[in-house]
Amino acid sequence: MIDILIAIFSTIGALAIFFASLGILRMPDFYLRLSVTVKAATLGVGLLLLCAAILFPDISVTTKAIAITFFLIITSPIAAHMIGRAAYFTGTPLWKGTIIDELAGMYNKETHELESNPQNKEEITAENDQIADTEEETK
Repeated sequence: MIDILIAIFSTIGALAIFFASLGILRMPDFYLRLSVTVKAATLGVGLLLLCAAILFPDISVTTKAIAITFFLIITSPIAAHMIGRAAYFTGTPLWKGTIIDELAGMYNKETHELESNPQNKEEITAENDQIADTEEETK
């Protein structure tokens, strides 16, 4: 029974990592690539570490696998958020199919702060449009 459980979890984990690698190739812009990669890779590595904890029931292996999974789940979304935020603020273009840019005009480049209610959002949105016009701009 444990062998079947390990086979199922390791297959799902390997497929999740495979889908993360496909996401890098298939997604049109940096932000979607980052999102897909972090989510799928975290799930895949977590499941493979769970398989290692089940396969080697020694307390040291299980403790290390659980600790690594815990820290991976805690740190990966935060790291992805910070990388995405830095990319947005440095001007990495959004995909041309992006419908709305909710951060447009809310970042003050002088103070490096986000404003929740900018004064002239319509004027600022037109001059700080980060949505790409062509596919080549997002690559």
